Amino acid sequence: MRAENPVPGVPVIDISSLDAPTLAHIDKACIEWGFFHVTGHGVARTVRSDTLARMREFFALPRSRKLAVERTAANSWGFYDRELTKNTPDWKEIFDVGPPGTAGPMADANPQWPAEPVAFRPAMQTFAREAERVANRVLAAIGMNLGQEPDALGTFFADHTSFLRLNYYPVCDVPAPRDSPTVPDRGHLAIGHHTDAGAVTVLLQDDQPGLQVFREGTWFDVPPVPDALTINIGDVVQVWSNDRYPAPLHRVAAHASRERFSAPFFFNPAYGTDFAPLVGPPRYRAINWGEYRAARSAGDYADIGEEIQISHFRM
Repeated sequence: MRAENPVPGVPVIDISSLDAPTLAHIDKACIEWGFFHVTGHGVARTVRSDTLARMREFFALPRSRKLAVERTAANSWGFYDRELTKNTPDWKEIFDVGPPGTAGPMADANPQWPAEPVAFRPAMQTFAREAERVANRVLAAIGMNLGQEPDALGTFFADHTSFLRLNYYPVCDVPAPRDSPTVPDRGHLAIGHHTDAGAVTVLLQDDQPGLQVFREGTWFDVPPVPDALTINIGDVVQVWSNDRYPAPLHRVAAHASRERFSAPFFFNPAYGTDFAPLVGPPRYRAINWGEYRAARSAGDYADIGEEIQISHFRM
């Protein structure tokens, strides 16, 4: 279980055209890695750099001012610095923002925007819109590779529940070695091993490596690629594909000498969506996204024992 750097095989794919060769590259990447970098995404460099700059300004504020927009178990949107992954504290601070809740398991969710930095809110809203556009394009490609019409899967996202997360990884006094086993025997991880619950994640990274993906018994580094965005698929796509596209197990390493920033946009369907295999004899029974999302979210705040996973829904 050793981390290698650089990663052999995680591809860089130009998505400016979803022609047959591009679809074939995406299909291969989803089968083999669950991760790929995309160029030709159309997100301006100024948008990406502004997003990271405003993040740095926000997380540099005193903790007392960040707590003015603290996330709670009732309201999922805001700042938080005590999140758990696999019931283990992460070495990170986050800020989450998504749509106001009107129904479903997160009906009380309400975006909380800090008063400062002044440019923070428009920068994050701009990047979220751009990331949503990229996610829709990737979703169309995945759908076509699963035999669907280009806009078929998009019908589940008409009233989507996607959200933007801002990650700040402070310098860690005792980071776990990058070649640690899945559960390190010493030191801290920035984020422990997990899969993403939703459909597609669009990730903006700074230039500091930290992301790792597990494949064939080994943890590999996924270093950022200049001007590219990083894509990974989640549990929803694994179920839709009937295990053709496994949601990748991934984690984030902590650093002893340098802080790190990243901004994942989690593209999630409407709460009322029931997702089930689209191809082959089904290996899963239908799963309600709202219930699944609420169960996965509950583990962020407290040790709830075994976390719900899609494996609980296997036929």
